[in-house]
Amino acid sequence: MSWWQTVAATLVEEFSDLTDVAQLTRFSVRMLLAALLGGLLGWEREQKGKAAGLRTHMLVAVGATLFVMVPQQAGTSAADLSRVIQGVIAGIGFLGAGSILKGSDEEHVKGLTTAANIWLTAAIGVAVGLGRETSAILATLLALVVLVFLSRVEQSGKD
Repeated sequence: MSWWQTVAATLVEEFSDLTDVAQLTRFSVRMLLAALLGGLLGWEREQKGKAAGLRTHMLVAVGATLFVMVPQQAGTSAADLSRVIQGVIAGIGFLGAGSILKGSDEEHVKGLTTAANIWLTAAIGVAVGLGRETSAILATLLALVVLVFLSRVEQSGKD
């Protein structure tokens, strides 16, 4: 075997955590679905001129999915995976907290809906990573109903 065949074989062995087409397809579909669902929620925020928009939500969803899928691939136990999910939930809270701004009076707070949306986007990413795609899609649709239609109800109540 030539030196380049040895190098190629080593690279394939070292960088092949997705060992067959089925695993590669499952991984790719889940990551793309997470990006799409996060993108839908981020697009809605972007349309309203919020700081955390399309790219932020897509990255949060993809990141949460990756945090779940990699330990699953490594064969971690359910208890260990539960701790990973707890870490994602706690960690994403810090990102969401960064989007909240408090004004001078107690009633003037901005960014709570965006923070909640970031948190939900991470939960959707976790669901996708766990293979609960239908649950993730339904949660995304419900979130869009809350963000789009209930916003209109709130606005009509203020008029």
